[in-house]
Amino acid sequence: MTQDQGLIFAILAATIGMFVWGRWRHDVIALGSLLACVMVGLIPDAQAFSGFGHPAVITVACVLVLSYGLQITGAVDALAQRVLPSNAGPVFSIAALTGLGALLSAFMNNVGALALLMPIALQIARKQELPPGRVLMPLAFGTILGGMTTLIGTPPNLIVSSFRAQSGAGPFSMFDFSPVGIAVALTGVLFIALLGWRLVPRREVSSAASFDTGTYLTEARVKPGAKSAGKTLREVELLLDEADAQVIGMVRNELRLSAPNPRRILQADDVLVIEAEPEALGGVLGKLGLQLEAEHEEAKKNKQAKEDSKAAARGAAKHDDEDGNSEKKEARGDADVLQELLVRPDSQLIGRSASSTRLRSRYSLNLLAISRASHRSIKRLRSTLIERGDVLLMQGAPGDISEFAGDYACVPLAARAISIPNPGQAGLALGVMLLAVLAAGFGLLSAAVAFAAGVLVFMVMRVVPLRAVYESIDWPVIVLLGALIPVAGAMSSTGAADLLAQLLMEHVAQGNPVIVLTLLLVVSMTLSDFMNNAATAAVMCQIALSAASQLGVNPDSLLMAVAIGASCSFLTPIGHQNNTLILSPGGFRFGDYWRLGLPMEILVVLVSVPLLLVVWPL
Repeated sequence: MTQDQGLIFAILAATIGMFVWGRWRHDVIALGSLLACVMVGLIPDAQAFSGFGHPAVITVACVLVLSYGLQITGAVDALAQRVLPSNAGPVFSIAALTGLGALLSAFMNNVGALALLMPIALQIARKQELPPGRVLMPLAFGTILGGMTTLIGTPPNLIVSSFRAQSGAGPFSMFDFSPVGIAVALTGVLFIALLGWRLVPRREVSSAASFDTGTYLTEARVKPGAKSAGKTLREVELLLDEADAQVIGMVRNELRLSAPNPRRILQADDVLVIEAEPEALGGVLGKLGLQLEAEHEEAKKNKQAKEDSKAAARGAAKHDDEDGNSEKKEARGDADVLQELLVRPDSQLIGRSASSTRLRSRYSLNLLAISRASHRSIKRLRSTLIERGDVLLMQGAPGDISEFAGDYACVPLAARAISIPNPGQAGLALGVMLLAVLAAGFGLLSAAVAFAAGVLVFMVMRVVPLRAVYESIDWPVIVLLGALIPVAGAMSSTGAADLLAQLLMEHVAQGNPVIVLTLLLVVSMTLSDFMNNAATAAVMCQIALSAASQLGVNPDSLLMAVAIGASCSFLTPIGHQNNTLILSPGGFRFGDYWRLGLPMEILVVLVSVPLLLVVWPL
């Protein structure tokens, strides 16, 4: 062993130890590992930050932005409404939810896919009278499984593809991972749905884990040609039952009805007063083709303002307050967000309405809904008197919301998965994502270029607000990848990877390539249970390439084994972000994951090894 090999082994051992310890964030550890390699001369200064321009890093960042666009436009919500069953038993419901999670995570960030479907999972748990964890863990594992099926599904696949390109064989294409990945994912989803969810421990979740705002009262207008137009109120209420929502009032021609006849047929421009959970608001609107009354009124005023400005020769110089605020907001690059505000007991809003506070003209804000614990009211939302303890769902630019909250002593609540669908933008987002996938899949453009072009379209068309483009990127993951790629390169340049591969073959596998493939899969899977999966892939790829060279076998087989192993971390809550996300909502403990996770990892090995030998023969 040379001095350089000893140094890289010592740095890698310290890096892995820090990952397992968990005291520091992954990106901090990775950056420290990179700088240590530079300080001892293993990586030249000029190449220290070359990893940040790597195509895999660019692709990961772009996929995160595109995933965010699919999320905020309501595209995934619309898909979920069509795919998930409304009335089914636990087996079929969990199968459909887990399968949808796997499908989404094949083409978008799997953390984003889980975040989008978590509210639906909690609804299914309530309907089926199951502990939340018995639905959340299958969903989390399903999104992890789906990520291994395409090039962009998970960062390890991009890392593996980049190492193949560096070896001179060119990168993997979009769907090279699909033959083995889809088979493993389908087998895993079926196992989870038929048996696996029953292995998840029953855990009760503390009701004090989060602030519960209760249900919201909001107004929604029936748009011309909407699905709800021409239906009776009874038919609409049956559809709303699936989303745990209900109609408590109706407004027609400014006439308020507190108990409308269930046989009354809805017409275009009727306004429904709906009570719904905050996370279900977007689904309710999309399901029935409704438009929030606040948005309808704002669109009507904007249209009138434009007509007035065209009719008057001096209209351009006389914008009203709303137009001025809108122009300022456009110039800043701000875009509307949704924010919940709690009305404090000393707030000046108490006893006042949205109209009297001039929300639109002074702050450019819309009041979309009110959550109130005491009693329900069917007064028009704009004229409802606000009480202390109310929670207001506001729509507007972040700065405007902050200014309003400061002026009126309101407390912004933590961000939640509340979204209002935008059918036009959702269709555009899906179309752009599909074109990017096809361009990369058919080799018309490299993955990095194809998805960067998609992000550019999102920015130009304002699918994702300019301010939110950089906020939607998980920067610790980007720093982790950019820092570890040169470190993995140092393993190759020092011969450390060759040395490890030789030890693996001679003392463990004894020259048997099938055993080497299985070991690479199992070791990658074990490491990813305790350290970041992208870091695992970066470390193991060099060993796989060295082993393939020494054995004289197809390196693609061993690289694919690393990709599958690095993607499948099911034993601990720290191995994958999705496992961490469900820890608190599911009421889990650290040792709960292995009960379903261990059978899952055994199943992955049993299914993937024979398939790898067939699809990617040695």
